[in-house]
Amino acid sequence: MIHYRLRCANDHRFESWFASSAAFDRQAKRGLVVCPNCGSAKVERAIMAPNVSGTRKSRAPAADASPQGPLPLMSTQEKELRAKLRALRDEVTGKADNVGRKFPDEARKMHYGEIDHRPIYGEASFDEAKSLHDEGVEFYPLPQLPGDRN
Repeated sequence: MIHYRLRCANDHRFESWFASSAAFDRQAKRGLVVCPNCGSAKVERAIMAPNVSGTRKSRAPAADASPQGPLPLMSTQEKELRAKLRALRDEVTGKADNVGRKFPDEARKMHYGEIDHRPIYGEASFDEAKSLHDEGVEFYPLPQLPGDRN
């Protein structure tokens, strides 16, 4: 493993680990190495001093060392897809009522004409969703993105 200090085109500095120098080159060429601050895929290695072992005990970490450690890498396409899914979900939730765990009952009542139709969203177990589907109740799951439940 090799540790690189990196810099994007907007002069943001961050660090990450790579299997080898060639692995960094391949990932950077494919646009997979992106700045965590601005999302720029124009990333290059920054100058850094080699880590040389000495006879002293331990040194304090550098003042500008990243407290986050290695950062996950995400392609530009994946970032764009996640942004579109998040926008879709925000559009739906912004115009609909959150009925929470009452979703199956409310959807069923609307389907059978017991209450007026209105946009809703909420929660349903797998079995509840399957039952609604089997009854012909039309609904669509909202996209869940990594980190949504953290």
